[in-house]
Amino acid sequence: MKTFKILTIIGIVSFAFYSFTNLVQEEWKVPAKYQNMKNPTDPNEDLDIGKILYDKHCKSCHGNEGYGDGPKADEMKGDLGDFSTAEFQAQSDGALFYKTTIGREDMPEFTKKMPDDEERWLVINYMRTLKE
Repeated sequence: MKTFKILTIIGIVSFAFYSFTNLVQEEWKVPAKYQNMKNPTDPNEDLDIGKILYDKHCKSCHGNEGYGDGPKADEMKGDLGDFSTAEFQAQSDGALFYKTTIGREDMPEFTKKMPDDEERWLVINYMRTLKE
């Protein structure tokens, strides 16, 4: 009986630990090539196009203000980020371009939905307007 209790406790603790580790997303490593990439578009031009593309492709998960609270957010497993935070805004344009282009887990890669690189750059420019 004592062995059963010990095994049960070990099982519960193991399950809790496993569940917690699945909630923590691995750090998103951005290759240096992208980290240092410069945005070729003017961040003050075509923001309306960036917003239209954001509304079409990003808003359903990331929300209207970029808080990660879109209608599909609850279906996602990982952290959707909060585009308004200083931490998010401190990322280079190249890092955001990489993440938008390549994707991972719940974040789709957008080379098929937005095959034109300039469109993804315009979305990044719009995302910059969502800061606190």
